[in-house]
Amino acid sequence: HGLIEDRDYVLDVRWAEGVYERFPALASEVVKQNPSVILMHTIAAVRAAQRASNTIPIVMMTINDPVGVGLIASLARPGGNTTGIANLMEDLTPKMLEMLHVVTPKAKVIAALFNPANPGNRPLLEDVRRRAGASGLAVLPLESTTPGELDAVFAPLSQHKTDALLVIPDATFLDLRERIAALSLRHRLPAFSTIPELTDAGCLLGYGPSRLELFRRSGYYVKRILDGAKPADLPVEQPTRIELVINLKTAKALEIKIPQSVLVRADRLIE
Repeated sequence: HGLIEDRDYVLDVRWAEGVYERFPALASEVVKQNPSVILMHTIAAVRAAQRASNTIPIVMMTINDPVGVGLIASLARPGGNTTGIANLMEDLTPKMLEMLHVVTPKAKVIAALFNPANPGNRPLLEDVRRRAGASGLAVLPLESTTPGELDAVFAPLSQHKTDALLVIPDATFLDLRERIAALSLRHRLPAFSTIPELTDAGCLLGYGPSRLELFRRSGYYVKRILDGAKPADLPVEQPTRIELVINLKTAKALEIKIPQSVLVRADRLIE
């Protein structure tokens, strides 16, 4: 958008390292510096920034259901000091469950990896449970709050008969994609996610928007705000392109035959 770092702006990064309890202190620290814009990546982070300031513009980089969790009034008229990108996860997660049923039709028990600290994860999990129950599927919740506990979270799977893994979308899981993919393969679990980048790391199938594209699009909001626009006047956007990505190497390793009806719909095949 024509801006050059260190000449037109300074990007000052704060990283909670997956510990959601740190967001209020980090938000307070950032607000004291009186920045022109605050970019946020999770619901809890946006909420902490909103509580710290109702005047500094906040740009959501990719957020689950921002209207449903109360971050904005509506997509068209967000109101307040917050705008940015909504990622459609509340619509895509049920569709991913349908795709899981098509690819693994014999699955009876699904492990669902979720972050209980993420306010948007429990509603998604409950929706998955409701839909899975209506189809005769059982859901085994796997709670993972911090990056360091992921191995322990997967450990009980050796005692439970599970047929597939559904990753409920969370920013922490994006950063842990290689470990999630490796643990899934170790437990012989086909892993499905609405984060396509997990498929690049070795999960079986991903159906969702490219996070990189959404992050890049958030730069548009920064430019508009720096040019004088108010967040309340900038409608929240949703992704227009959804990718279906299938890792054929993983399918071969797990001896899973992907139906032709799914293969022909794929945007990318990892071979």
